[in-house]
Order: sequence, then structure tokens, then C-alpha cells
Amino acid sequence: MLPVMIRNSWFPTVFDEFMNSDIMPHNNVTAPAVNVKENEEAYTMEVAAPGIKKEYCRVHINEDGNLSVAIENKMEHKEEDKKQHYLRREFSFCNYQQNYTLPDDVDKDNIAAKVEHGILTVTLPKLKKEEVKVNRQIEIK
Repeated sequence: MLPVMIRNSWFPTVFDEFMNSDIMPHNNVTAPAVNVKENEEAYTMEVAAPGIKKEYCRVHINEDGNLSVAIENKMEHKEEDKKQHYLRREFSFCNYQQNYTLPDDVDKDNIAAKVEHGILTVTLPKLKKEEVKVNRQIEIK
């Protein structure tokens, strides 16, 4: 049997009044979902960023050698229709920045990124392993 949450009728009201006051503004913030794939040639990160434009994304290697991904949401404030108003508004947009430690085999000079269909894709190519062929005569004792 699954646990059931029983709500006390006064608690949510008191809690909401405290948390949604000017002292504690309401923020419902979550980090975007990130997928990471690997194949023989590269690692690929996919960051969910619905509706984001490439101009608002920054991807770079920071001073510690980590991958830094930042998404800055610049929402344009539009004049709303005076005949309509929201009864409830849950869409929220916020800035996001995260640093990722890269594996040792990533070719940091050839990292590429693109935004397409609401997904920021970062391709992290792997360093080419040079096979050193050893050809020498072994002395027999």
C-alpha cells in the first residue's frame, strides 16, 4: 500500500501565508534535466531548455578546467490584455549555471555546442589515443 499524505486544513494556509509574504518570496526553481551519452568518439550532454535562444546560453571551460554551462533567461515583459487576467500563473523562468568536472580523455580544444528544438547539446570529443607500435629486437641471454 502506498503512503497517503493527510492534509490538515489550517496548516497549508498558515504555511503559504508565511512563505509567500514579502519576507519570503515564492520561488519554484528547479535545474534543467541533463542527459549524458557516450560513444567511442565523444560524450554528449543534452540540457533541456525549452524556448531558449542560443544567445542566452554560455558554454566555456573555466579557470579550473571544468565545463561551465549557463542559461540566462531574458524574458520580455509584454503588456497583458486588460480584458483577461491570470487566475493562476505557474510558468517561471530563472537563470541557471552549473560546472561539470570533465573526464581526463576529453579534447577540451574541440568542444562544440548548439541549441535546437529546446535542447542545448554539448559535444565533448574524446582525445585520440595514439597507438605506439614497439618494434625492437629482444636480446636473448
